[in-house]
Amino acid sequence: MSVPRIYVDLHNLDDDNRVRLTCAGTLKDLEQEGIALHEGLPLSFYTDDADDQGHPDPLYVDGVVEFDATARSWVARMDWPRLRHASQDGTVT
Repeated sequence: MSVPRIYVDLHNLDDDNRVRLTCAGTLKDLEQEGIALHEGLPLSFYTDDADDQGHPDPLYVDGVVEFDATARSWVARMDWPRLRHASQDGTVT
């Protein structure tokens, strides 16, 4: 089964270098995919980016969902060493 990619803002980090799952694009994708967040949920994420010529080349990264009890919000701990452009996966459209 293929894991859907969920939009995130990779600049929206908390103090533990986790991405906050609060932006409108993230919430929209989660709703469209019917995904209910829970601790330990593995997801694949993307954000908009471009190559040196300005052509779309999204960034992809996998992560695991966590609940930040202090902030009372959902975050994702990303596998930062595996951050890559879609062109590296051969999936740019």
